[in-house]
Amino acid sequence: MRHARIARQTAETNITVEINLDGSGTYDNQTGVGFFDHMLDQLSRHALIDMTIRAEGDLHIDDHHTVEDTGIALGQALTEALGDKRGIRRYGACLLPMDDALVRAALDLSGRPYLVWNVALPTQKIGTFDCELVREFFQALSTHGGITLHVDQLHGLNSHHIAEAAFKAVARALRDAVETDPRKADAIPSTKGAL
Repeated sequence: MRHARIARQTAETNITVEINLDGSGTYDNQTGVGFFDHMLDQLSRHALIDMTIRAEGDLHIDDHHTVEDTGIALGQALTEALGDKRGIRRYGACLLPMDDALVRAALDLSGRPYLVWNVALPTQKIGTFDCELVREFFQALSTHGGITLHVDQLHGLNSHHIAEAAFKAVARALRDAVETDPRKADAIPSTKGAL
């Protein structure tokens, strides 16, 4: 079983993340940030990664630490669950439409974190959620998951649609990348012999 449990506690947040890469996309995410929970649910469902997240953060200040630290813990859980990455496809990409929004995500589980973020949300908030935190989450996920991640917005008018399309596109790309390659299930997907 490719699963992991990460507990991260700081003076600002207390977070646990449990994932199963070979799941069916079941989720139970409770961070105290409603829109973010909705996005995490989308990530789990469309990546087919079972995900349970509990986060308590300093929401009386704002949502920043909770969102960023959840991204850190989730990235760490992905790294642990993937182990030496033997047999995975490694790469994934998705072009995802959602109403007015069209977002492309491409990623490499290379162990070399890098985020390219070409997404412009037209509003500062979605409900009470700060739109800039969408990028902060993916930056933390990329850094601590060792993921080269490119996210490009090709179209979009509505911030909710654009953000949700980004989460779903990354989810579908991640689903492809973590899947076992039946032609090379016993090999590290690199000429280096390690990732």
